[in-house]
Formats: sequence, structure tokens, C-alpha cells
Amino acid sequence: MVNRHTPSFRTVAGFTLIEVMVALTIIALSLGALISSSGTQASSAGYLKQKTLAHWVAMNELTEIRLAKTFPDVGKKKGSTEMAGHEWYWLRETKKTEDKNARQVSFTVYSDKAREKSLIRLTGYANR
Repeated sequence: MVNRHTPSFRTVAGFTLIEVMVALTIIALSLGALISSSGTQASSAGYLKQKTLAHWVAMNELTEIRLAKTFPDVGKKKGSTEMAGHEWYWLRETKKTEDKNARQVSFTVYSDKAREKSLIRLTGYANR
């Protein structure tokens, strides 16, 4: 008599070696992409911090000109400002406008003394 409770074949549970290798490869590629993405975000955050501080430097310099008692002279002027523990270098360019009581003032801010790569350019107007 045949025992009906005992299976005639044995089922194998689990994954094959190939399936495990494919899964590990997919996980490794995913983690590599995630780490690369995190590094890119970290460098972008540093660059955005520099651009924000450079913008604040330009805004402060423009505000000082607007609050000054003297009207800015036409031409270019170089200078530097310390902010957030860093020395920022700027180039101010002042131009005449159609209105004799207003001048166009543009600031270009650099993080290096050689002024090779600008971070930001801000243009505003100063009145008498």
C-alpha cells in the first residue's frame, strides 16, 4: 500500500546561486549610485553656500553706497570684505545713467584674490 501522506518527490526551497549573485549585483549597483548622488549633493550644498555668502557681500556693499552721503564716481574699483570667516573680493563698476541723479552700480564677487571665477554679479542703482 502506498502512503498518501508522504510526498513522492521532494520540493527544494530557497534561491539558486545565480539568483543570489544577481540580487547582490543589483544591490551593489544601487548603493554605488546612492553614494555618488550623496557626494554630488554635498558639493552642491557647499557651492550654494558660497553663492549665498557672495550675494550677501554684494548686497551689503550696494547698501553702503546707497546710504553714503557721497555720490559714487563713475569707473571701476576693487575691494574686499570679510564675511563668515572668509575674505571675499569684489569688483565694483559704476556707470552713468540717463538720469543725472542716478548711477548704475554693479558688483562682481569672487572667492579668490586673483578674481578669476566670479560667484555672483549684482546690479543696482544709487541716487543722489
